[in-house]
Parts: sequence; C-alpha cells; structure tokens
Amino acid sequence: MTDGASANWTLTDDSFVERLVCHSRLPLIAGLDAGRPAVHVWECGSDGLRRVGITDPDAAAYPAESWERAGLVPAFTWHPYEPRLILTGVAGLRVWTPDGAGAVPQSPADHSYHSVAFSPDGRTLWASPSSLLDEEEAWQRSDTLDLATGALRLGPRWDTDVVEHPGGGLVVTLASDQGATYVLFARPDGDAPARMRIVRHAIILDVDGYEAPTFSDDGRYLALRGNSYVHSLDVFELPAMRKVLGTTLGDPYPGYPYPPAWLEEQERWSHHNVVFAPRSGTILLGTAQGTIATIGLDDGRVSEHEHSSVPISALAITSRGRLVVADRSGRITVMNAPGDEARESRQARAAVAREVAERLLAATSELPDDADLDESLIRHDGERTWSSGDLETVTTAEEADPTWLRLRAAINTHRRQREEP
Repeated sequence: MTDGASANWTLTDDSFVERLVCHSRLPLIAGLDAGRPAVHVWECGSDGLRRVGITDPDAAAYPAESWERAGLVPAFTWHPYEPRLILTGVAGLRVWTPDGAGAVPQSPADHSYHSVAFSPDGRTLWASPSSLLDEEEAWQRSDTLDLATGALRLGPRWDTDVVEHPGGGLVVTLASDQGATYVLFARPDGDAPARMRIVRHAIILDVDGYEAPTFSDDGRYLALRGNSYVHSLDVFELPAMRKVLGTTLGDPYPGYPYPPAWLEEQERWSHHNVVFAPRSGTILLGTAQGTIATIGLDDGRVSEHEHSSVPISALAITSRGRLVVADRSGRITVMNAPGDEARESRQARAAVAREVAERLLAATSELPDDADLDESLIRHDGERTWSSGDLETVTTAEEADPTWLRLRAAINTHRRQREEP
C-alpha cells in the first residue's frame, strides 16, 4: 500500500488531521487540526507536500469535554477557482489566501455560522443558519451573500455543507433534525447572489449527524457517512435514488450521548474516512485499524490494504486524482488510489455525469425558498418513495424501520385514537 506514495508530512505537535478538503482545481489541501481550531494548508507538488499556511496558529487547545468542543470546530470550504479558503468561527467568517488571513469584510461580524459553501461560480457564499432571523427561526433559513456587493438575502433551509454534482447544474446538501435528515438536491441559478433552488425529490436518512455528501466522479453514486448513533455508510445510485449499499462500520460510541475524551478514544472511527476512487465505481474506506478497504459498487468486490498501524483519520482526493490519507499518528500521505483503474476516459465519465444531473432535474420541480420541507418533499429512502400524504396514513412500522417512520406511525396512531368516538 505504500507503493506510489510520493508525498508525506507529519504534524509535530502530537496532534493529527481529522478532516481533509482538497481544492477542486488547484494542488491545495486543507486539513483540520484535531487538537485545536486551526486549519493547515499544503501545496502538493512534484517535490512533495509543502505547508503554505495555517489559520489561527496560536489557537488554544479544545476543551476536553466534547459538548464544549462542538461549537468551536470550524467548517471550511475552498473557492472553486481561486486559492481562497473560507472558514466559520465564533466571531464570523474568516478567509485564508496565500497572502494572509483575516475576516470576510462583507459578512456579518457578530454571527456564528455552522456551515459555509461557495456557489459553483464562486461569486456567492451560502451560509447557515441565517443571520437575518432571530435565534428560534434562524435554522429554518440560510443566508446568501453576494461577495461583490455585500448584499445579504435569505436562502432556503440547509445545514451541512454544499457539494456540486460532477455533471454541473446541480448541488446537494442536507437538512437535519434528531428524527431524520433530508438529502436535498438543488439547482443553482446564475443570479448574483446565486440562489440554491431546492427541488421536490429528496433522499431521507435516519436521525442526524451526517457529514458532507460524496459523489463518484461519473455522478452515478452518492455516499453519505455519519449518523449520531452508529457509524453508518449509505450509498445511493442516481438519478433513481436507489440504495445500493447500507452498512455500519463499528459499534456506537460507548456512553452515548457523548463519547469519552475524544483524543483518548483510539478505536474511534473517523467521520471523514470515505471517498470514491477516481475513474471507477469503487469506494475507499479508511478503517479504525489503519487499513484502507475498497468496495466495488459495480462488481461487488471488497478488499483491504495495509497502510498504517494507527486508525485512519481522514481521506480526500486531490484535483489530480491522487489519494490523501491522514492517520492518528499525525502523518499525511499522498499516494495512488487503490481501485483506480481507468475503465473509461475522463470525457466519457463527464458525459455520464451530465446525463445523470439532467435526468434527475428533469424528473422533479423546484420548491419556493420558504417551503415547508416536511409538507413539500417527496422522500426516497432507497427502497420506497413517500409523499407527505402517504405518511399521513401510516400507522404501523417494524422495529427495524427508521426512527422517522416509527415516530410518524406512532403519531398517526395516537391521533386516530383521539379522533375515535
């Protein structure tokens, strides 16, 4: 598994990287420090990895209690074309460029966003929860910020990153609560500020706690990693929204609702350990045992490759199709991805991705920005399709059914019993 490794870096402060985000077009890699709210930035060149910056180099270590740490961890996103990284923080949005770091001057200085993303054209920032509403209503909407003029408007509800489909003209995000998570598809318009126009058909997942979605490069597969209660991995085939893989990766955290001291839990599975190998329908999974597993969605083959003696903490794919691996020893390695066999040309896979995006959008319709998702969405759980009308009549559910369906059945049963004479 070490064959093909050409670039390595090791953090020197007894920490490690717990999330990796590669720029989609430039040889830049951002890595979240697991020990403090700081993000390292590397350039990946022919001579290896070179660190070109770090945000908040003097940031204090996180508190030991996980609930205190949760509100301090920054979310971050790359500009789609420029070497510009936007990060959330308790004192508003910040920006990193090779020339330095600072506040985003157009953004609300006193608002703490949970998630932030660029529109595909890079001219608009989408941020959640909204700064334009009071605290009780803020999570029901988002902000759209025109970076050229500073114009700030309300956007639709979302709360977990925004990822562009490889076919273009389509993005995906999440809207979550404790009972269920909607995987929302949206058409980004070209206005300034660009608006995220949520469409009616969505995927529904059990409970909350999911990370940013991950697409295969031909746009046929969408992987969702997370879940607050178990380490789950779900993969859906598009545009049908059919589930082709659903599995758990290990035991739930002991002592739920909060795990033990985060740095001492050495067997904890990472929530950022899933990517697709380039040019193939193969999932790469970094394990808590330090190996990298490959799961072939097209052929069903599963294999495991030695990489490290400590758990994998993060995976990512660079703009040139190489695999970036971080582990809990603090090491970051750039290497050839296992399962990366060129079965089709890049142009052919791009054509497939465009067709998938077009077919998905052609089969649905847009919702108003202020639409009630619970009332408006058509939900796909991977096997069945549910409208709000269907769910109004459900009164039975099995123990193995997802939480949202069991809750709905119980609510409907209780309502019917009250209505009976």
